[in-house]
Amino acid sequence: MPKQPLAEVFGFPPDNLSPEAERYRRNRLCPYNNKVPSCTKDKANDPLGVCSVFEGNEIAITCPIRFRQDWLIAEDAASFFFPENTTWTSLTEIRLNDKNGLSAGNIDVVLVAYNDRGRIIDFGALEIQAVYISGNVRQPFEYYMEDPNNRSNMDWTGQKNYPRPDYLSSSRKRLAPQLIYKGGILKTWNKKQAVALHKGFFNRLPTLPEVDKTEADIAWLIYDLKHNPDTNSYHLSRSRTVYTQFYPALERITIPETGAIEDFIGHLQSKLDERLDNPPDAPTLLDIL
Repeated sequence: MPKQPLAEVFGFPPDNLSPEAERYRRNRLCPYNNKVPSCTKDKANDPLGVCSVFEGNEIAITCPIRFRQDWLIAEDAASFFFPENTTWTSLTEIRLNDKNGLSAGNIDVVLVAYNDRGRIIDFGALEIQAVYISGNVRQPFEYYMEDPNNRSNMDWTGQKNYPRPDYLSSSRKRLAPQLIYKGGILKTWNKKQAVALHKGFFNRLPTLPEVDKTEADIAWLIYDLKHNPDTNSYHLSRSRTVYTQFYPALERITIPETGAIEDFIGHLQSKLDERLDNPPDAPTLLDIL
């Protein structure tokens, strides 16, 4: 467990005390193409400016906006969606409705290809999957922000609710519903999808059945954060791309691997044995009278 749980605060490592890093912290700015210059995570007037946290020797990206650095994700998704030399642009937070006009949610980024008259000729959907946190990340963040110069290497290991990435909740409560609802509509339309996530998140998913790029419905864009010691900052870098078809990937993520039924029956038997060996106390007629 790292002593300091915070990997990046308002875009910089906590021990980066350069004038630029101090400016971003002081003004609560986001360097990663947020919809406004300021960080708006959690609360717009009191933002939780944690971009990523440590997990052992790895880093887990906890803010989806963090993936927008240099718009690398858009470039990588476009290379999957469209042929080379296609003219395209990106639109963010686009609502997707079902047949009845009910919202299936917002698509994080829609890449649209258009012709020389400005008419859309194709599009693809890019979802960004950061990781949920278990524990409390605001407490160490606020403690650090009170005195960054002296708390950049703070030891938070003895505190309650030490923040950790919650990959299980992130996949079951976020990723799987995204694929089922929004992804199902896009698949029906035969539109390609891309999912951007960091390496630690992808490595904790079940092994997905891969196919050739030409046969794929989904491109899993897997990124890592590389530290630059000269600037003491992290840079988003694509680790690899995994291509899958929609339904096999969805099934692998949403249906758990089945254990042995004998183990479950054994668990039931032990519970039954406890019940039979320790029958509940029931009042007798004499007790009632």
